[in-house]
Amino acid sequence: MNAHLQPTGSAYFLTQETQQTERHTLSVLVDNEPGILARVVGLFSARGYNIESLTVSETEHGRRLSRITVVVIATPKTLVQIKLQLERLVPVHRVHDLTAEGNYVERELALIKVKGTGDHRAETLRLAEAFRAHIIDATVESFVFEVTGKPDKIDSFIALMSPLGLVEVVRTGLAAIGRGAEGM
Repeated sequence: MNAHLQPTGSAYFLTQETQQTERHTLSVLVDNEPGILARVVGLFSARGYNIESLTVSETEHGRRLSRITVVVIATPKTLVQIKLQLERLVPVHRVHDLTAEGNYVERELALIKVKGTGDHRAETLRLAEAFRAHIIDATVESFVFEVTGKPDKIDSFIALMSPLGLVEVVRTGLAAIGRGAEGM
């Protein structure tokens, strides 16, 4: 005789939901006031959500509004929770899921320091030109490049610079905006 285990409400019988995680870019319009960034970041950290990228800047000076661009990797269920919780914060005016809305442009800027002499130096310059990287500082032993583009482009440039003498990388985080004539 086989005994069948029946769910009893016990934690031992909870089934794991296996939803795929997705990368989403959220654009959040907020009042530019002290503490708002801490409140938004606190909302994520208090619930164990990870932020992949975060950028903030005042975008409408006359109205004292800032745009926060947040990149998260989450399940669809978690993403709905994140958006609802962001919308409940008092100084938040709008939350747009640019990924779900579909038609948007994203860019990131990176400063990349590479050391090298001789053949490595020539190869570094050749690759930088192919990636349209701008030299913003140069010494006889190193370069600092500015690379702008999609995160994958920057990742590729960094990977190519690693064996040539990559020293350090600073990235701004993602900036994104919806396409078309409509504003946020």
